[in-house]
Amino acid sequence: MKLHFYKFHGNGNDFIIIDNRDNTVVLSTSQIKNLCHRRFGIGADGLMMLVNSDILDFEMVYYNSDGNISSMCGNGGRCIAAFANMMGIVSKIMKFDAYDGAHKAVIENETQSGFEWDISLQLADIKDIEINNEFYFLDTGSPHYVKFVDNVADIDVNKEGKRIRDSYQFKPNGTNVNFVELVNNRIIVRTFERGVEQETLSCGTGVTAAAIAVSLQTGQKSVSVKTAGGNFKISFDFEDDKFSNVWLRGPAKLVFEGNINI
Repeated sequence: MKLHFYKFHGNGNDFIIIDNRDNTVVLSTSQIKNLCHRRFGIGADGLMMLVNSDILDFEMVYYNSDGNISSMCGNGGRCIAAFANMMGIVSKIMKFDAYDGAHKAVIENETQSGFEWDISLQLADIKDIEINNEFYFLDTGSPHYVKFVDNVADIDVNKEGKRIRDSYQFKPNGTNVNFVELVNNRIIVRTFERGVEQETLSCGTGVTAAAIAVSLQTGQKSVSVKTAGGNFKISFDFEDDKFSNVWLRGPAKLVFEGNINI
């Protein structure tokens, strides 16, 4: 079968996107894993299919690079919003369905080339945050462990992240792991992603989790975030022990499109 695909990235977190509105593409776990392989396939942190929705503009179906269906992906959500706009499916404001429910996305700006978008994505409300002496644990569409450190550049993210991801308290499904350094009024974040099973250049739901943890310490209602892949802005409201109106803003970029035989 010849598969037509598009490759996008959001601050270095990269994805294969397939337009599957006609429901003709069915991929096995091993096929998705091979497509995401960086030496034997296209190479990506995950694969998304855009499918039709009965009530919203479209639906996002997301798979991690291990080939398994996954929970919400913030960078993926912004990339598929850019893709839907590029394909003429939506205008600059849209609403789509995902693993954890409906999400609104707004295209704030588009470069003259037409291949890069500045996008705000609204995430689900956040509550029931676990606060411990050494870490925070919360769900921003995906589960996240957040730990503050003095010098995030010195952390062995793959080693420490894997240890925490596989620890007994987070079994059976594990967790994503974020290491955060607070520098003045912004944070630097490094994330170990489950399903990818290594550090990624950025993680949208991860930087959101880190920003929420910072807000619990400082009271900030917006947080600037730096990752190895680029910068984000996260804003939210906080009332009655719940974070609402949560927005993740950052870039989404088309890398290339092509065909592959599978």
